[in-house]
Amino acid sequence: MRFDFEAPSTYDAFDGATNVFLVRPPAMVRVWTSIFPALDAAERRGVEHVVFLSLLGAEQNPLVPHRWIEWKLRRSGMDWTFLRPNFFMQNLATTHRADLRDRNEIYVPAGRGRTSFIDARDVAAVGVRALTEAGHRNAAYALTGDEALSYAEVAARFSEVLGREIRYANPSVLAFFRRMRGQGHPWPFMLVMTGIYLTARVGLAATVTDDLRRVLGRAPTSMRAFVRDYRSCWTPGPKC
Repeated sequence: MRFDFEAPSTYDAFDGATNVFLVRPPAMVRVWTSIFPALDAAERRGVEHVVFLSLLGAEQNPLVPHRWIEWKLRRSGMDWTFLRPNFFMQNLATTHRADLRDRNEIYVPAGRGRTSFIDARDVAAVGVRALTEAGHRNAAYALTGDEALSYAEVAARFSEVLGREIRYANPSVLAFFRRMRGQGHPWPFMLVMTGIYLTARVGLAATVTDDLRRVLGRAPTSMRAFVRDYRSCWTPGPKC
């Protein structure tokens, strides 16, 4: 069924649904006028439970839209589950794919900061549990990997699995910004990306929790396993 947050005529997609998995489109910053009306419609049409893909630390950061969506859901008549993941490993296979494949480098201004990377597939597995099992309503899960790695350590794991040297360039914030500008990225995207890596640079992305292990009954996917599974992304040939 067609659904558009900003087209109320499509809200009949909620009819007959009791559970919803909510992902905020990245371009939607004014959630009061885009996301909130859809959530109101979902509640009116009988939705009982919303599993929301939020952000690690959203509950403490009033600057991110995720914080206000959580606020809205807490005040609704629906049950909720908040998935708060850290930085997706898959960003290394998408946003940073060309640097790794063509230049054998990771080019982000994270300094020596550490990040508890998580595989998006693990986040999806927790989402499935939250939607289909009892015991997850009105709960928030901080989802991280089992270890917090510096980008130099990430580069070492890539080198080990791919069998070629991958280096961490460790650029300055200004150099990173200039490269992104040279690649033609829009200003809002550049600002968001720079903010993400500054968070890691100052040590705010290093949190490690056991929430994923408790929900899934297994360890999170390791960085080495992720690189093995996606290795075709960083070698010449078809897209991964």
